[in-house]
Amino acid sequence: MSNLDWIVMLLTLVLIIIFGVWKGRGQTGSDTYLRAGRAMPWQAVLMGIMATQASAITFLSGPGQAYSDGMRFVQYYFGLPLAMIVISMVFVPIFQKQNVYTAYEYLDKRFNRETRLFTGILFLFSRGVSTGISVYAPAIILSTIFGWNIYLTNVLVGGLLIIYTYTGGAKAIAHTQKIQFGIILASMAVAGIMAVTLLPKHVSFTDALYLAGKSGKLNVITTKFDPKDKYNLWSGLIGGFFLALSYFGTDQSQVGRYLTGKDLRESRLGLLMNGIVKIPMQFLILLVGALLFSFYTIYKAPLFFNESAEKKVAALVPDKYQPLYIENQVAVNHNQRTALSLLELRNSGTARSVASSTPA
Repeated sequence: MSNLDWIVMLLTLVLIIIFGVWKGRGQTGSDTYLRAGRAMPWQAVLMGIMATQASAITFLSGPGQAYSDGMRFVQYYFGLPLAMIVISMVFVPIFQKQNVYTAYEYLDKRFNRETRLFTGILFLFSRGVSTGISVYAPAIILSTIFGWNIYLTNVLVGGLLIIYTYTGGAKAIAHTQKIQFGIILASMAVAGIMAVTLLPKHVSFTDALYLAGKSGKLNVITTKFDPKDKYNLWSGLIGGFFLALSYFGTDQSQVGRYLTGKDLRESRLGLLMNGIVKIPMQFLILLVGALLFSFYTIYKAPLFFNESAEKKVAALVPDKYQPLYIENQVAVNHNQRTALSLLELRNSGTARSVASSTPA
């Protein structure tokens, strides 16, 4: 990695932190810190919701899932649009009418303080574990690319997230997530394009799709009802609906996103647009994994070379193909290593999770 790469990476990190803190300046109370003064348009609400979902886990496990099992995982999101409709029509009006800062504050008003404390503790525990995994995922990427000690990388990633999260509040997170989500989309696009352009000259994009399809990696919908099959149309519609209803309706990391909306209409639009955009976005992320399968069918898949992390990620075998592909192919042929590692370092979903733990 050249000195210019280091300069660009470090400068970008510093600028993102400064930008987040600057955008979060002038906060006068809990309303500004936790709900960004309820001044966000639906576009900002949408970006916040999607960026909170899209973490380094998405970047790693999405393509890894398609690499190993195909694109059936997209069915997992088929119940999402239905859940967005229910939440928009039922949950959001109640939260806004009660003028709450968190989903758990509503439980206090509806039932009692003990109920709020109980659910708040459950949330803090589950979100703490989830956030740890979300920090660990980019640490795998960075330790793989740079050969860093994975424990120190965890501390670095987590520390940088905390700086602007706790100093800037909801407003800082809302603005920095726009940048981070843009990096996520751009990086996934680069990875997919490079998976095709680096193929031999006589192998086209359609050839890569044909190879992936013949290997079963482009299978999207399974209509057979099988309780033993995790990914089918029925588990996606039914299970996906209730899972999305729980996550977006009661998890503070998401509730806090649409509580920042200017009014009921803006919050609803942000949620409904998420229901429209999420499935195509996830489809494209999985498509990258299918293309990686074709790529590594033609070229030999690299061995995992980071000794400090090898044993710790043994259970995530499919996930490691994406960072290895970035390191061995994308970064070698184009100087994209910095932008893609920045994507993992500035994990927007983790920032929102950390912030959502504050008021719980």
